[in-house]
Amino acid sequence: MRAVVHSSGHLTYAGRTYRVALGKAGVRFRKHEGDLATPAGTMKLRRVLYRPDRIGAPVCGVPVQALSPEDGWCDDPASPDYNRPVQLPFPAHAEALWRDDFIYDIIGVLGWNDDPIRPALGSAIFLHLARPDYTPTEGCIALDVDDLRTILASGLTEVFVTI
Repeated sequence: MRAVVHSSGHLTYAGRTYRVALGKAGVRFRKHEGDLATPAGTMKLRRVLYRPDRIGAPVCGVPVQALSPEDGWCDDPASPDYNRPVQLPFPAHAEALWRDDFIYDIIGVLGWNDDPIRPALGSAIFLHLARPDYTPTEGCIALDVDDLRTILASGLTEVFVTI
């Protein structure tokens, strides 16, 4: 099932509307690494990661995997592992997925720039948890924990982001 994300900061899914936080630079059709924008387009939900020491495994229709403290995501366009999961420490720049804050306690890995991966066209585009004030993200889509659990459990398979 497909969710539609609107640049106004709302997601519609299964007849309901949810508030979301989007990238600091808004939504863009031409995404590139570091632009702080959420990419416009259709993205498959590839899998869901979660922080097992803080939260139970989410129910969903895609593979679910527990995170570990060594998990990261390469965001270095010069690396052959760009836009792929990696183990930390890692020789190129990579984002830690095991964070001190809670926003990555649930991560829906979205299929952005992954088939094929092209350097510098954006990496680590996730569904994740929103901060209480819905501060903008660095390009991801962030929701309240209960809202994210609800849409994952009801069979979300794809996200369409529109301007």
